Amino acid sequence: MSEAKRKVKVAVISDVHLGFVGCKAKELNRYLKSIEPEILVINGDFIDIWQFRSYYFPKSHTRVIQRIFKMMSDGVKIYYLTGNHDELLRKYSGLNLGNMELEDKLVLDLDGKKHWFFHGDIFDVSMRGSRWLAKLGTTGYELLILINKLTNLILEFFGRERTDFSQRVKVATKRGIKRLGNYELTAAEIAVDNGYDFVINGHIHIPEIKTIETDKGSVQYLNSGDWVENMTSLEYNEGEWKLVWYKDLIFPNNWLNVELSDLP
Repeated sequence: MSEAKRKVKVAVISDVHLGFVGCKAKELNRYLKSIEPEILVINGDFIDIWQFRSYYFPKSHTRVIQRIFKMMSDGVKIYYLTGNHDELLRKYSGLNLGNMELEDKLVLDLDGKKHWFFHGDIFDVSMRGSRWLAKLGTTGYELLILINKLTNLILEFFGRERTDFSQRVKVATKRGIKRLGNYELTAAEIAVDNGYDFVINGHIHIPEIKTIETDKGSVQYLNSGDWVENMTSLEYNEGEWKLVWYKDLIFPNNWLNVELSDLP
């Protein structure tokens, strides 16, 4: 028996990083199978072109792409917004492929409120004039993910609890960048200046929903997190946004083999 799908007006995912060893593609595919959105916003870094390796693109990653195309064929409107890791696609911004649009940013009117979507890398001080350093950091992060996996295998062998020091390092680093560059405040100030009620980002891998006060007014700031460490998304229904954590979802057939459950 197939799992019942939750109807969602808008779902937002970001920072999937397909092609990267740390991507949680199986979990994302399972999540996408569980929802029936009217609109799906992919808010940047869907495919990790920076870390792409011709020898590493497992079936679970391919199935996520297949899932997106199936959603398109089922009538779901999909907006693919570019990020820094898939920035090569920015030269094709404005491309329309049936139910999918490729853009750098997006404004949606939802229930009379203006929602501004974009990845957010333009506000990251680590991306300004030091792209090579950012790419070097990404390579180091990939190595950290591999070390973390090996560490967890050893811990499980000795009956110890798993750890996730890769996430701790990433969050600490991103929080430092946020403080240095006033990431959220900058996005909020521009949103207020343009009359937007909500600003929705990705990029920093820190899922969040909060109100930000500026000198000229307030705005709702949302970040959809990522599918490397947090496995989170944003969902909009009946005028309300909520942050959804994969670990909190209950799947009736959770005992099934994950590979089987990921089949289209």
